[in-house]
This record gives sequence, C-alpha cells and structure tokens, in this order.
Amino acid sequence: MGRLTNRRRVTRLQRTDAGVTSRPRNDVLAAEEPLELRVGGETLTVTMRTPGHDFELAAGLLVSEGLVSTAEQLRSIRYCSGTDELGRQTYNVIDLDLDPALVQAALSARRRTVTSSACGICGTTSIEAVHKALPEQPPEPQLSLSAETLLQLPDTLRANQEIFETTGGVHAAGLFAGQGQLLILREDVGRHNAVDKVVGRALLDGRLPLSGSALQVSGRASFELVQKAALAGIELLSAVGAPSSLAVELAESAGLTLAGFSRGNSLNIYTHRQRVRL
Repeated sequence: MGRLTNRRRVTRLQRTDAGVTSRPRNDVLAAEEPLELRVGGETLTVTMRTPGHDFELAAGLLVSEGLVSTAEQLRSIRYCSGTDELGRQTYNVIDLDLDPALVQAALSARRRTVTSSACGICGTTSIEAVHKALPEQPPEPQLSLSAETLLQLPDTLRANQEIFETTGGVHAAGLFAGQGQLLILREDVGRHNAVDKVVGRALLDGRLPLSGSALQVSGRASFELVQKAALAGIELLSAVGAPSSLAVELAESAGLTLAGFSRGNSLNIYTHRQRVRL
C-alpha cells in the first residue's frame, strides 16, 4: 500500500528583527499518486489521490458518476498487478467487477482524461447529464439538525484530521448523524476524493441512500460536491468555504440543504433551511 505521507528535506526561511535566517529541516508532505480504475480490463478513469481507502474511493466514484447505487451492483474490487522500477507492487491500479448490465454504460461514460486531485466532473461533457442522474422528486426530509450542532461540525471534523495534523496538506469530509455524531471521516489531497471515500464506505457497507445524515467538508461547496452528496442521498452539505452559484441552484432543485462559510459562530444557509432548528 502506498504511504499516506512522505518526508523531504527543506530549507526553512524565517524573518526576524535581525533579517532573514535560513536553516534545513525535515518536512512531512501528504502523498499524491495516480490511481487507475479499470472495468472489464479497460481504463475507466485515472485520478490523483492520497493512497489509502482506495476501494472506497473507487466505489464512491461509481456512485458520483451515477453508475451504481447499491453494493450488489459492485460485485468485487481488487488491486491489479502493477509494479514500479524495482518490481514492487504499486497498488495504483484497481479492477472493478460490475453487474454485467452496467459494464457497457460505465465504459461509455468513462473519462478520457486524467482527473487531478482538484478536479470534480472535469471529464463530464454535459452538466445536463449530471442533473438527469438525480431523482426527479427530492426525498422527504428525515434530518433535523440543531443550529448549535451544525456550527460545531467543522471543529469536530478538524479535531479528527490525523493526516492534516501532520502535513497541513489535505482536505477532509465527514459524515454526521443528526445529533452530531461523526460516522465516517476521510482525508485526501483532493476534496472530491475525500467525499468519494466517505460515500464509497457507505456503499460498501450497504448504507445508501444516506438519508438522515449531514456532510461537512473542509473546503468550498462546488457543484460537484453538491452532486456527490445528492446522489448519495445526503440531506445536508456544510462547507467551511463559499458555495458557487451553480452549487446553490443544484442544491435547491435536489432538495439538499446547503450551508457555507461555517466558521466559528456563524454560517450561511442557502437552501432548504427547514432542516436546521434554532
């Protein structure tokens, strides 16, 4: 398995009253490596990610692309043989065995470009295709979250970020129950990957749709993150940063409660405020 972090010798510059000083030191970096996903022996996509929870990432990507919605549709996940220049297993290629009825659809929808760790639906040619994958009628709300609990989610997320504590270089996504209990937390250099890992874990556990749950993310709320949350059945998405206009529009139509700028003692609720109690 690839390492979550790597050490590197760096030069530390620091400004003082006497001028700028320089000294060598060791730094810990969040690892980033490519992961290739294959279906039927053919490449579905290549994404950049932090190694770890790779099967969850693969499963979550399938949900995010609207290709699977139940654990039964994903029959198996395994690492393919792949070695580096020293002949060591890289664990950077995964083979997905889907329900035969889904294989052709998966290959037809595959992304033909490498997806960066900062990328969401970069390889998707039509936003309309994303809208079509969502349920026509938003589900009836099952989540009721107090405002105080919602405001505490970023702090709970941050307190449980082990890789960020070491590197300062990863995003996080956390799935929460209605009383604020942390159910799943995943970290990755890609904020989209962190969400996919959370959703993938839930899919593999047979827990989709995730009605009655909330998702807290460490970055901003983009269209892609709203899409991922809605396809997984999550009812509320809260972000530390700002939402985009398209994210708000999608959240409104999908019946998702969207919050942003959740920092300290304040936040903004952009859609479907009824799930948040004062």
